[in-house]
Amino acid sequence: MGRETPRPVTAREVVATLADAPLDEARMLVERYAEDPRKQVIHAVASTRRRIEREDAERDRVAEMYRLQREVGGPGVIIGVDEVGRGALAGPLTVAAVCLPDDPMVLGINDSKQLTPARREVLAARIAEVALAIGIAHVEPASIDALGMGIALRQAMAQAIRDTGLNPDCVLIDGNPVHAHPAERCLVKGDARIASIAAASIVAKVTRDALMVALDEEYPGYHLAACKGYGSAEHIAAIRERGISPIHRVSFCGNFLETPRLF
Repeated sequence: MGRETPRPVTAREVVATLADAPLDEARMLVERYAEDPRKQVIHAVASTRRRIEREDAERDRVAEMYRLQREVGGPGVIIGVDEVGRGALAGPLTVAAVCLPDDPMVLGINDSKQLTPARREVLAARIAEVALAIGIAHVEPASIDALGMGIALRQAMAQAIRDTGLNPDCVLIDGNPVHAHPAERCLVKGDARIASIAAASIVAKVTRDALMVALDEEYPGYHLAACKGYGSAEHIAAIRERGISPIHRVSFCGNFLETPRLF
């Protein structure tokens, strides 16, 4: 048998060890130093206990999203679907469809609107690693103008589902019925309640945000990298000053221009 790693001796070493310890190790260390009388260690133990409680609560929250997914979706292949960009003035409507395995769970997933951009990027990468399939679909502004948002959304969701290459037994969609798939089931606030819908919301948001940053370089002056095509004050002012570009939705911009004019 190998020798055990010596325990840290100084209070500073104990504090550093507690701060860096993974969750399972942190549980053991908290018990080991629970009776240590040094003030630094007492504070470090208390802080680590709070971290453990937060991480346990987060794991329970995500586990409930997976449990509800199975309860609602049944035992077969489940795909979660969500969109981003529905209310934007410029850029596409983007839909993602994601099929997640039951294990491993993607800890931290949530409605993309509840996450910071940096956290979304990390989670999107993790989702890409573990997902059984991911599908993406975009509807360009001209098609949104021609079809209307309802039809555009239905077509985009159907395309994203096809893009996964799977034949799902259940398609879970955030919000109200879309009629994008015969096996669809819709849940209000599903992006915060169902694991695969939350994953789809993150993938769709990260995908579209990256596209809008690229479009900002192609169509400068509209602040697209910052507003992502939504109606910020700066974006609306730019539309009034410059007119609309080929990536603007004419039907959405009429209130900002007396006579819409193309870029």
